[in-house]
Amino acid sequence: MVSRLKLGDIEVDVMFKNIRNVHLSVHPPTGQVRISAPVRMQLDTIRVFAVSKLGWIKQQQNKLRGQDRETRREYVDRESHYLWGQRYLLKIVQEDAPPAIEVKHRMLLLRVRPGTDHEKKQAIMEGWYREQIKKAAYPLISKWQSILHVEVSRVFVQRMKTKWGSCNADNCSIRLNMNLAKKPRECFEYLVVHELVHLLERKHNDRFKALMDSAMPHWRLHRDELNRAPLAYENWTY
Repeated sequence: MVSRLKLGDIEVDVMFKNIRNVHLSVHPPTGQVRISAPVRMQLDTIRVFAVSKLGWIKQQQNKLRGQDRETRREYVDRESHYLWGQRYLLKIVQEDAPPAIEVKHRMLLLRVRPGTDHEKKQAIMEGWYREQIKKAAYPLISKWQSILHVEVSRVFVQRMKTKWGSCNADNCSIRLNMNLAKKPRECFEYLVVHELVHLLERKHNDRFKALMDSAMPHWRLHRDELNRAPLAYENWTY
């Protein structure tokens, strides 16, 4: 069952589910608001809850609407692509051989079979970026695990629509956005440290900031640079 609340100019989709607690979320790209609520909860109670969260909702909406996005990549010759903060021009090489990517001077050579379509080229590039993150991540994680006295159980590298990374402190795992491979290495290292520190402190509170200050004194500079960097283009389907 789905209902809709209107809080001024904000519309909230309410979905009743077989759950115990209320869950509020704000979704990209426009800041659509959704609440999942227990089946027996009254709509007036949900309205009061939503009103109490209006400040946070507006903050999240403004953040999502203000996020810069890369333009859609066409994967054609001389298109700009990035690796560790450096700009490269793409060169498509068609040959009857397994796909591969080679960095040569200021060029990215994308080798594909004749007739390879846009979606396949994109998949090849995304797979390559994931590999770059994996190669760079494990030495950094090993280094910072020792410094911070934490231990990571698993590392996931994936395409993330709205975040550069995340941490699950319960199972000691972290997730990294594959598009970090396009950003400067110092930004990537900051993000790794940021997620590892969340194994010690889940919230962005004073303790978290103190831990970051101790581990990486200039972390705010790297954070700000990364936050100014555009996220990857997304074709939103909802």
